[in-house]
Amino acid sequence: MTSLTTTDASGHPGNGDAGLVVNEVVGVPAGIGTEARARRADVLDGWLRSIFPARPGIALIAVGGLGRRQCAPYGDLDLVLLHAGVPGTDELAASLWYPIWDAGLRLDHSVRTVAEALSVAQDDVKVALGLLDARHVAGDRALADQLIHTATDHWRRTAVRQLPRLREITAARWETHGELAFLLEGDLKEAAGGLRDVGILRAIATAGVTDALRPAVHAAHRRLLDTRDALHQQVGRRVDRLVAQERDGVAALLGLRGSEAGGDVGDGDALLRRMAGDARTVSHALDDAWWAADRLRSGRRRGADGRPVRRPVARDVVEHDGELVLARTAIGARPDPSLSLRVAAAAATTRLPIARATCEWLAAYCPPLPAPWPPAARAALITLLGAGPGLVPAWETCDRYGLIDGWLPEWTRLRSLPQHNPVHRFTLDRHLVQTAYEASRHTRDVDRPDLLLIGAFLHDIGKGLPGDHSTAGAPLAEAVAARIGLPEAEAALIGTLVRLHLLLPDVATRRDLSDPKTVAAVAGQVGDTTTLELLHALVRADAAATGPAAWSDWKGRLVAELVARVRTALDTGEVPAPPAPDPALVAGPLPVVHLGEDRVSVAAADRRGLLATVAGCLALHRLEVISADASTVDGRALVECRVQPRYGLAPDPIPLTADLRRAVTGDVSVTQRLRGRALAARGQGAAPRVVWHREAATDAVLLELRAADAAGLLYRVSCALDEAGAQVRAARISTLGGNVVDTFYLVGGWPSDAERDRIEAAVLAAV
Repeated sequence: MTSLTTTDASGHPGNGDAGLVVNEVVGVPAGIGTEARARRADVLDGWLRSIFPARPGIALIAVGGLGRRQCAPYGDLDLVLLHAGVPGTDELAASLWYPIWDAGLRLDHSVRTVAEALSVAQDDVKVALGLLDARHVAGDRALADQLIHTATDHWRRTAVRQLPRLREITAARWETHGELAFLLEGDLKEAAGGLRDVGILRAIATAGVTDALRPAVHAAHRRLLDTRDALHQQVGRRVDRLVAQERDGVAALLGLRGSEAGGDVGDGDALLRRMAGDARTVSHALDDAWWAADRLRSGRRRGADGRPVRRPVARDVVEHDGELVLARTAIGARPDPSLSLRVAAAAATTRLPIARATCEWLAAYCPPLPAPWPPAARAALITLLGAGPGLVPAWETCDRYGLIDGWLPEWTRLRSLPQHNPVHRFTLDRHLVQTAYEASRHTRDVDRPDLLLIGAFLHDIGKGLPGDHSTAGAPLAEAVAARIGLPEAEAALIGTLVRLHLLLPDVATRRDLSDPKTVAAVAGQVGDTTTLELLHALVRADAAATGPAAWSDWKGRLVAELVARVRTALDTGEVPAPPAPDPALVAGPLPVVHLGEDRVSVAAADRRGLLATVAGCLALHRLEVISADASTVDGRALVECRVQPRYGLAPDPIPLTADLRRAVTGDVSVTQRLRGRALAARGQGAAPRVVWHREAATDAVLLELRAADAAGLLYRVSCALDEAGAQVRAARISTLGGNVVDTFYLVGGWPSDAERDRIEAAVLAAV
């Protein structure tokens, strides 16, 4: 379709005024909302009728968006030319399709008899679903009705058998496109919880399996359609993926404001939160529909008397026909305030769904929890958080019916809050629940598994508030822990876990672990081994819940090494001595090159710039340096690096060893290759920043570079530092998504202001 013919003063498409059109030839109107979509369907119907030839035995049927009268501004036309075996259908189809293409409309078309269309639908479940949206547009209405009614009747008779195949196709699509509720740039149509899933719900409802299209689903569907309308109008073409740069514009077209979403969020974030809620509504409904279909296909469990099986699973909770319901004795005038939590814990531990009627009753009649919580409620929360795989579905069900808000008033602010760091795969609320699930894997590693679960669940509660989220979240978490009923000392420990939950990974990846000052500083903040073990378990759970980019084997080893050194310091009161250099490096003829699984060690004649040379050579062979240590022993320079392949494949050790030997002896050919490769790989993104740390090391000043990641960055910065006269004894490289924090230990005392400015300028110029 052509673009909008009218724009507002800012140059962006308007917001649905009646005078705007998205196709000048046909006169397809722009606009957002149900009425605008219906107007587009009316215009397209009228235009298609005007070009449709008047012949008996043929009919034009619309499927897809036009069939449902839900036309997006730049959506495709999905048309079926239906005929009763009349001759000349190819010429007839060409006379219809070509005017559509000439008008600039996107077209998906087919030519079928009724029998052919039904045969294809029988073999392809996606075609069967498409025919459920079929609508007569022009021509022989009786012929069109024959196909529409027969296809619908056939689906109702065969749906239970076809749904397993449909579920496989749907799962594959979800695997490809992810979950719309948790994506920063999700596909409104194809992602889980998107518009495609609403079509599946409509098909399941048509089959009579369950009442899948409840009012909440209708409302979520309408808002998702409005969002797609606004996205098309903002971009000026057909697109279903809402990318970051269009988010604020789409939010403006929809009239969304960040202040309406609560908390410190922008307009684009308000849109993401609304989309997340709508996608969750659709996903929840589809989960329920799949479960109903499975139960219908497998048959209900019944006892000898023919009644559904009932069995108690927990206090006041009974399994009835595969669902959890309340025991009759639990329903009274004054329900136990802990009842909803105990039902949720039972659902998580048994991995059975809670009946909808039970959720609705709990939401309506379960009284709020007193402060502090009674022991039964606190025990149920810990059981729920430690239930493992059953936690997430049980929590999502309770959240859907508003039960979580009754337990934790803070949840309203956290719900569906987007996390813009690309390493995060979940919204904030889901990340907290996922972290608790991951923490349940480590409960046997700590003395207080209950505090680990609660700390994991609350560790990011400060996000979305001004300032550092760890600092802001500590008093909030402590207050929640006190309300839950933890003693004052344990509530304070929860606050400590939240405040320090980033300490171990930050220090392990950005500091020299052999420096006694590093170990002493961490030991001073942690205080005791119980807190240390809880933090270690929390770090691993947090990383696993964040996403694959947040953790790696090398990061795990660094954190474990730091924990071991700090534990020794806490147990003995003495800081472990730094490790001695490899004996093989301090003896024998120079140069010495040793390659290990994740280590590269080099010994050469002492000279300036050796660290930069080694780093550049490693970058030349596509190895990323994670940490580097430079020292001098008996006149020979030692450089020891931990490395990992940049693209997953380890380099050939023979040419790597040869290049290292030539480079450290000053071979000009290798140096030229290093400089050429490094200059070609400069990073992009936000402006780099340098931060100085004065008292963080025993015998050095720390220069911390925060910049976009790029191949050869360590080489370029090391060269710049060397040329500026700074001696580097160690470097630590921490990569997070597309950004890095490179920490350099510069030998000597605190430089003057002028000296710091000169070194800083050299570093920034090298980035």
